[in-house]
Amino acid sequence: MGRKRGKKVKVTAVNWDAVKAMRRGQREAEQQLLGPGFHSTTQAHRSKKTYTRKTKHKNAIDG
Repeated sequence: MGRKRGKKVKVTAVNWDAVKAMRRGQREAEQQLLGPGFHSTTQAHRSKKTYTRKTKHKNAIDG
């Protein structure tokens, strides 16, 4: 015997309105916390060994 599957939920205008309101609220909360504009939620960790030409990233030894 196979697994029983749940019924599919029909998407109605009421459901879409709730989803849109939730997304709008999340967006406004994010803007209050981080400021306006785009903010990525997932950023890869950059290795220390990654080469860069910028002097602020170089470990210059004075001497």
